[in-house]
Amino acid sequence: MRTTPTARRTLTSLLATTLLAGGVLLGQTVTAEPAAAGTITCNVDKLRADARKERDRAAQLKRLGATTEARRAIARADALERRARQCADAENDSKPPLWK
Repeated sequence: MRTTPTARRTLTSLLATTLLAGGVLLGQTVTAEPAAAGTITCNVDKLRADARKERDRAAQLKRLGATTEARRAIARADALERRARQCADAENDSKPPLWK
């Protein structure tokens, strides 16, 4: 009976083809540009103002004795300031140099 080796070869080649096709599709999705990758604008002044408000809120919470909430507010303020710094750096890097 020659049907078993032929079927085995056919299934093996079919599996290999499927894996290769899947690899090509996977490779294309990884290298493709994301659809939502548009320009992201952020308001640096608003981020800094929000960070200042969080710091004021943290100081008030600390005065009231709520240290855990104060630490959380300080962490949020740090995150807002970090985001504002990242936005400012991104804006500065995207502008062409003055000497060109």
